[in-house]
Amino acid sequence: MSEEKLELWLVRHGETEWSLDGRHTSVTDIPLTERGRERARELRDYLAGRKFAAVFVSPMQRAKETCEIAGYGDVAIVDSNLMEWNYGESEGKTTAEMRVKYGPDWSVWTNKLLGGESVEQVGDRADNVISRALASVAIGANAGGSSAVALFAHAHILRILAARWVGLPAVDGKMLALGTGSVSVLGFEREQRVISRWNRSFED
Repeated sequence: MSEEKLELWLVRHGETEWSLDGRHTSVTDIPLTERGRERARELRDYLAGRKFAAVFVSPMQRAKETCEIAGYGDVAIVDSNLMEWNYGESEGKTTAEMRVKYGPDWSVWTNKLLGGESVEQVGDRADNVISRALASVAIGANAGGSSAVALFAHAHILRILAARWVGLPAVDGKMLALGTGSVSVLGFEREQRVISRWNRSFED
């Protein structure tokens, strides 16, 4: 199979109480809200049982629940590299709260996160996910299967993964907004890696 047929489908988990409040959420394992579950049901209708060479999911319940409701819980493989960015001391806090402490220019993208990961470390994890996904597609294609892989995860890791897919530094994920319960697709235009679709949401 030609590599140019590969696709990575990125699915951000549905809404949680903390995503609704704008709080940084990484290692805190909280469930979806009812609205988040409804968004996951809309994802199920949108994906309509699409076949993937592999489905990988973050170990956090908000991602796993989204994946299960969307119809892929029985085939999903947990990948810890899809964990959200470890925000360290900013876990559970909003950007506004962090700016009270560190000043008006504070950003998760540009400031050191005490007790957390650097953006480059998250980028390394994203590169590992991409390599694993490409290997899965190659195996599936050799067996006559799908040339796409689905990744159910979180906003920042998926934004960084998209930046790395097109050869940008991990920090450039800051330019790619991503809503809860959204679907994005990474692929190729001939030999060039591209973002084919981005932040497809299901607004009322």
